[in-house]
Amino acid sequence: MTPRTALGALHIGALMFGLTGVFGKLAAASPAIIVFGRAVFAVVALAFFVRFASNTRWQRLAAVDVRRLLLSGLLLAGHWVSFFISVKVAGVAIATLGFASFPAFTVILEGLIFRERIRANEIVLVALVSVGLVLVTPEFDLASGATTGLLWSVLSGLLFSLLSLTNRASSARIPPVQAALCQNLVVGLCLLPAAAPHLSEVRAIDWLWIGLLGVFCTGVAHSLFVASLAVIKARTAAVVFALEPVYGITMAWLLFNENPSLRMLFGGALIIVAIVVSSRLSGGSSRKVVAAEAASH
Repeated sequence: MTPRTALGALHIGALMFGLTGVFGKLAAASPAIIVFGRAVFAVVALAFFVRFASNTRWQRLAAVDVRRLLLSGLLLAGHWVSFFISVKVAGVAIATLGFASFPAFTVILEGLIFRERIRANEIVLVALVSVGLVLVTPEFDLASGATTGLLWSVLSGLLFSLLSLTNRASSARIPPVQAALCQNLVVGLCLLPAAAPHLSEVRAIDWLWIGLLGVFCTGVAHSLFVASLAVIKARTAAVVFALEPVYGITMAWLLFNENPSLRMLFGGALIIVAIVVSSRLSGGSSRKVVAAEAASH
């Protein structure tokens, strides 16, 4: 893979991640069923990638690895469920931008958990995200679907941040594809009790959207990121990954006529700038860390 094709693969992967909310809205099923189906299809896609397109060796898991994968699988399930609840309640644009608050949570949590000093530029990052979220919300009313949906998406961002920190702790030992496959297995098992009684009610067209969500927005997108990281710098990959909200909001505008107001666009721009700045500041992040974060969404 050349640098040009790797960069193209990164953008295609970011586009597929951005379509997550779109397919979630197209599927007329509950968030529990969507997440269960996504996990099942993702496991199949990732297993195919491991078998035929990856040279990564499967690592033997120690007890501590199993515990971390179980925890990360639970966090991934909560992250996805809360995100799709937000999509159903408030739409793709608000859900995507609310989730994009995760860099601010990461800065705060790293300071609390790892006792790392929060720098001045990271405080600015948190401030940008906070102001952006205020502008994204049309009105602060818990009876409003927009406000409720934004809160669900911010919860999704918080869970994603916790998941990213968990992935970083294990990324040195476990290959990203193996970790993603195991995490999706945990997600599927967690959601099975809630989804099983209603699986027969899901329409064929909804299984199509869920299948596309699992195969392309999870399995293929993550595989593209992993393959391109062999050529592209981790910092570049992180910045491209930050374009996910742009792709998601654009597709929601084209498909669902979700026309964002100027206030929402300005708030979204602040959040996206914060993500890019965060990516540039974490230029020392390893390729495995970036791939692990990509696998989580």
